[in-house]
Amino acid sequence: MKRWLVLSFLVVLLLFTSSCSFVKEYIETGDVNLSVLKQKENVTVEAHNDRILFIIAQNSFRDEELAKPKQILKSAGYNNQDVASITTEHALGMLGTVVKPDTAVKDVNINNYNLVVVVGGIGAMALADDPDVINLLIKAKNQSKKIAAICLGPVALAKAGLLNGMNATVFQAPESMAALIEGNAAFIDKSVVVDDWLVTANGPSTADEFGNELVKLLEKQ
Repeated sequence: MKRWLVLSFLVVLLLFTSSCSFVKEYIETGDVNLSVLKQKENVTVEAHNDRILFIIAQNSFRDEELAKPKQILKSAGYNNQDVASITTEHALGMLGTVVKPDTAVKDVNINNYNLVVVVGGIGAMALADDPDVINLLIKAKNQSKKIAAICLGPVALAKAGLLNGMNATVFQAPESMAALIEGNAAFIDKSVVVDDWLVTANGPSTADEFGNELVKLLEKQ
């Protein structure tokens, strides 16, 4: 009887908070470990001082390639995040997300950031042709910042010379592949590629995995 009372309580709790993974684990396994439940309830995420800069296109950035990594980083305690675009006018995502950038790329002080992330989408090709974006990426590399890009974002890294001799991936299209070849990158046909200070990913379906790798990259000494 006691076991069924506990089960009933947990089912009700699950209905109100689907994020409680430990309740879901209980329903699936039938095991109750009250000490584990208590430990998980008391877990707190350590806040980090690292600052992350996301660079998005003014038009047609890929929505989830910004949203998912930002949320994953925030969940890991990396709350200091800024979004930059060509201007501070509202930027429009391919799926309709509207973002007000915190700063224009030309005004970024790279000294303030530990990680720079170039978000993809069709509009990322315009980032690769923007001199302010290219100059910022070069400064980031020269100051040994950690750098990442997803989807078509690696094209900007290639044009800035950051992929020279590096393993990288990209959304495969004739222009993007040509940019990596010209930038002397070693193309790896994988969803996410990590090479030292660099993380690249090949499209929106990899946004979660990409975000998790960003957390690992920041944790590296």
